[in-house]
Amino acid sequence: MKLATLKQGGRDGTLVVVGRDLARCQAVPEIAQTLQQALDNWDEVLPELELVYDMVNNGHARHAIPFEPGQCHSPLPRAYQWADGSAYVNHVELVRKARGAELPPEFHVDPLMYQGGSDSFVGPCDPVLACDEAWGIDFEAEVAVVTGDVPIGASLVQCARHIRLLMLVNDVSLRNLVPAELAKGFGFLQSKPASAFSPVAVTPDELGLAWQDAKVHLPLAVELNGKPFGKPNAGVDMTFNFAQLIEHVAKTRELEAGSIVGSGTVSNKQGGLFGSSVANGGVGYCCIAEVRMYETIEEGKPRTPFMHFGDRVRIEMLDARGASIFGAIDQLVGRCIPSA
Repeated sequence: MKLATLKQGGRDGTLVVVGRDLARCQAVPEIAQTLQQALDNWDEVLPELELVYDMVNNGHARHAIPFEPGQCHSPLPRAYQWADGSAYVNHVELVRKARGAELPPEFHVDPLMYQGGSDSFVGPCDPVLACDEAWGIDFEAEVAVVTGDVPIGASLVQCARHIRLLMLVNDVSLRNLVPAELAKGFGFLQSKPASAFSPVAVTPDELGLAWQDAKVHLPLAVELNGKPFGKPNAGVDMTFNFAQLIEHVAKTRELEAGSIVGSGTVSNKQGGLFGSSVANGGVGYCCIAEVRMYETIEEGKPRTPFMHFGDRVRIEMLDARGASIFGAIDQLVGRCIPSA
């Protein structure tokens, strides 16, 4: 099943059921006004939502309308929790290698994770806003899951069972603000502005055989200004699967329905530590920072600039037949004007 949230009906939007081909959708106010409401009552509303999904797919939905990603919020315009991991240790190792630091061995057994701002996400076609290009504007293409209620101390099996939906993410980073924040020893804040999620959230069964071991075994395609930038497989080199990431969060706290847990930047080793660009025959990268780290290691300094105002990033995942699963995150970088 595929679900989305339209920008109407208040700040939490209007829940719609979207056809498998992403062509049409139908609002379901008699079942749930918002996606959060559906997640709060998942077991009760799931059969009704699936019935509507079947009708939209079969052309029998009487009130279906064209589905327009540009009219969408992120599926959850705001969430009770947004915890983003770093499940692809290759990404962490590459960043540390570029600054001459070794990867601590515990990074292979204990996930890195930070608590992101979840009070306001931006839509999949809304601009990435920054006040200054000197902040080092970067995208990070990821996969994320939305959970149901997860009890404290939940087992891996329980955590896997509580995965309700999957989405794509652009976890925007302001790279040049990161060092000063990390130097304080208290984590990210200003360097992590609002994230954007794919137009559509899907239930795991929509992925078929591509959903195995709590991982998505499909390439994640990234374009920068219309040119291929990366296509690493999200199921490859994922050190911690989504059940393990959820278990990490639930060690000391409950997760409420509607919590979002991210994979971190998708990153493949490609036969070696540093990978290779699409132009050089590799699967490329899911953020500019990895390219810059590779350049630093190989050439002594980075060449590739971070994003400028007017640049565009597109993030999408296709199934085995070449059809878009989640719709595309398609964002321009815009200049924010601080209010007087």
